[in-house]
Amino acid sequence: MKKLVVAWIATALAATGAAVAVLGLLGNGLTGSDSHVLSREDVKAALATATTRAAATASAAPSPAAQGKLIRSAGGTVIASCDADGLVTLRSWSPAQDYSVDDVEAGPAREAKVEFEPNEGEELELKITCAGGVPVSRVGG
Repeated sequence: MKKLVVAWIATALAATGAAVAVLGLLGNGLTGSDSHVLSREDVKAALATATTRAAATASAAPSPAAQGKLIRSAGGTVIASCDADGLVTLRSWSPAQDYSVDDVEAGPAREAKVEFEPNEGEELELKITCAGGVPVSRVGG
């Protein structure tokens, strides 16, 4: 599902970039009133250039795996990623409503931790490691 969303976003960006580029080549920009008219061949060439440029930009975007995996728990959410050496790094963390962050060991390390502390009750410690290059979480005590 995530791949479909990323593909859809890349396609939408490419189409928008192509449309803006064509408008710029037509001389009107997004709000201009220039009346320069292109021939059919000029339009085809402009579209081919804009589409190629937009596709190259979309393919250079970082993959979702490089950006991290979203991990959810009752205490909050964490975005973690694994490097080639199997070390995990916490990219970001956010407590759920009525929780706060008590302690963080963000890594890079074999195991990263974040402790979510509720307004009332016992804290929730989320421990994250890498398995097969993917962040895996477990709740610790």
